[in-house]
Amino acid sequence: MTDQQKRVLGVIGGSGVYAMDALEVIEQVTIETPSGATPWGATPWGAPSDPLVRGRLCGVEVVFLARHGEGHAIPPSQVNYRANIDAMKRAGVTDLISLSACGSFREELAPGTFVIVDQYIDRTTKRASSFFGAGFVAHVSMAHPVCPALGDAAEAACKALDISHARGGTYLAIDGPQFSSLAESTLYRSWGCDVIGMTNMPEAKLAREAELPYATIAMVTDYDCWHEKAGPVEVSHIIEVMKQNTANGARLIEKLAALLGPTRTPSPLGIETCLDYAVITPPEKRDLAMIKKLSAVAGRFLRG
Repeated sequence: MTDQQKRVLGVIGGSGVYAMDALEVIEQVTIETPSGATPWGATPWGAPSDPLVRGRLCGVEVVFLARHGEGHAIPPSQVNYRANIDAMKRAGVTDLISLSACGSFREELAPGTFVIVDQYIDRTTKRASSFFGAGFVAHVSMAHPVCPALGDAAEAACKALDISHARGGTYLAIDGPQFSSLAESTLYRSWGCDVIGMTNMPEAKLAREAELPYATIAMVTDYDCWHEKAGPVEVSHIIEVMKQNTANGARLIEKLAALLGPTRTPSPLGIETCLDYAVITPPEKRDLAMIKKLSAVAGRFLRG
């Protein structure tokens, strides 16, 4: 890998973020699979949530995807996370930013605050959480799941725009679609979690398997249900906060693109080559069908 390469910034928009108005749209992405070019809705893992849109923002190539699809039609446990990450990889994305609505477990992380997450606890149970499996086994490290260079840039962008933010925090992922019970909310707070959401797992794990540097910007909409004065979470209450968060999220991505710039150097964590230390199945034992499905997410490793 060269010291410097072209940057293609992937952005996955969560609740409230269904488009990027500032993006100078170039095209709807066509997915290239081993069998040739296909419409946007085809990857070896099925259809991504929505068409991927390629454009430019502050001189940086950007690929945008709405995680829940147009009109927020896909609930968290039915998002095809593998197809979304595979499609981003096939679109040439080199760095991936997640914008996600979340609840807060901390008084100081009030609604409207952006949390630049650095750790996750995965409590999801109903989702395919790996590209690998029988016939091709790999175990990537998730000790440090967020690229610190992307985290640094997100923090700098928040500071430049005077957006209330916190650097670092643990994101607890649940299946949903229901919000937590009071007992659950109290338990998660006792664990030291900072925010709660329904979508960043297995997304972060899959990004790592695809050798994509990843970072979450979690946009607080509520206090879950532990806060006595705030009361239980209700969608009607969330929507008003979400509107302001969405506007700030759009400003943040624009500033982030400008700060990152059109060229990049490898992640300080070596994420782009992490499969070199993760794959355990020797070449002669690998399933050919799995190799074909992994042509994008493990393409660099397989070509090497």
